[in-house]
Amino acid sequence: MTTQHKLFIGGQWTGGPNSFDIVNPADGSLYARAADAGIAEATRAIEAAAASSRAWSALPHSRRARVLLDVAAIIEEKQNELAAALVAEAGSWIGKAMFETGYTAGIFRAAAAAAYRSTGETLPSEHGKISLVVREPLGVVTVISPWNFPLLLSSRGLAFALAVGNTVVLKPSEETPVSGGLLLAKCFEEAGAPEGILNVVTCSRANVGAVGGELIVNPQVSGISFTGSTAVGRQVGAKAGSLLKKACLELGGKDALIVTDDADLNKAVNAATFGCFMHQGQICMSVERILVHDSVGEEFTSRFVKNVKKLGVGDPAQPANVIGPIINRRQLQKIHDQVTEAKAMGANIRTGGRYDGLYYRPTVLTNVTAQMRVFSQETFGPVAPIMSVRDDEEAINVANDSEYGLSAGIMTGDEERGLAIARRLQTGMAHVNDSPVNDEPIVPFGGVKNSGLGRHGGTASLEAFTETRWLTLDRGGRPYPPPFNENIE
Repeated sequence: MTTQHKLFIGGQWTGGPNSFDIVNPADGSLYARAADAGIAEATRAIEAAAASSRAWSALPHSRRARVLLDVAAIIEEKQNELAAALVAEAGSWIGKAMFETGYTAGIFRAAAAAAYRSTGETLPSEHGKISLVVREPLGVVTVISPWNFPLLLSSRGLAFALAVGNTVVLKPSEETPVSGGLLLAKCFEEAGAPEGILNVVTCSRANVGAVGGELIVNPQVSGISFTGSTAVGRQVGAKAGSLLKKACLELGGKDALIVTDDADLNKAVNAATFGCFMHQGQICMSVERILVHDSVGEEFTSRFVKNVKKLGVGDPAQPANVIGPIINRRQLQKIHDQVTEAKAMGANIRTGGRYDGLYYRPTVLTNVTAQMRVFSQETFGPVAPIMSVRDDEEAINVANDSEYGLSAGIMTGDEERGLAIARRLQTGMAHVNDSPVNDEPIVPFGGVKNSGLGRHGGTASLEAFTETRWLTLDRGGRPYPPPFNENIE
């Protein structure tokens, strides 16, 4: 039986004027239907968040933390239900889905801890004032989240914002409205969270522009958290910037894994296999360029291809199938177009390069050049382009030759050498002897160049979702120039 989902506004479940279908990418079956919100529903959600803002921000930090801890506990209780939704709606491998649900509970616990860290400072004053710097919530924060890690990335956007006293309107992706938002709303409801602190509006692709626009331009919205493509992120940033609103944007990537001549090739192969093919490469941090030193290039490639051929492809509900479906036909075609073009331009397909339905075989390309789109444009699929480099200097130059700058990995037997390379890479994050696919709830997660603006996570989220204010208390120590003083006889 197909489930019908409503919007969650002001603590109440309410229908929309229409609904839209959510399809299971693994088999094309109808998974659920969700309410198709328009501008009117988005405005109602913003108004509900605004109405709850003062009371929520006035709660002691310990009370806000308690709500987030209760949500974390319920997420853990519902882990199997949430994981099943991620498999059915996002095409997640069951192992990835179980990881995502467990990690999400950790996000809420980290956010609960952050509620105790929204501190200010006391500054010295030349005139003996009490001079305070404080952080205060923005008010209403809207969160627009993607489909690839819908539960995790929705939670990352909203948990820290709530922790410091904001209220939230969440719009999950039209591909994953259930696992990306509606099930989270149920967790908040079961936790007894105050009404209106979290509101969830879902909409079809046809209404994304109108609803997304309202979540940015509405005067009651003070901050925006967006995770998604660079093209859409630019539009979000431009609208927010024109209105002088704070926006935290985590966008696309074309992340490189550098394998030096002294690297442990076993570790390098494992890091590359995980980095390229976890969740079918549909991760912003996925390895999309492997830069291997000439002297170890062929050995690394042969071992890598052998390992990739072992990856199971099929129904992601089965633990053996780590490669599930691509999210939709449009994305699959983009992947295949890049692979086909690369082959026509001289790249060699060492394995993969074909698909069955939405299942794209894990693909390894060699003889890749910088002129190929598969090397320069984000692929967001299970494709591993390999390029040979002469030395560290060329590896750094090639890695930096990108409009993106999210994450990177460096595999080397010399940690000092690895850190030296990492310092020169134009990325927001870099990891020595590890895959670029890395995250923890308390780290400043984000990129440079066209990979984003601002940072999510930990202290960075506190800065993103609060306003800094200066307050003073004068006790009569500041003299004004005599002409301005009242003369009392």
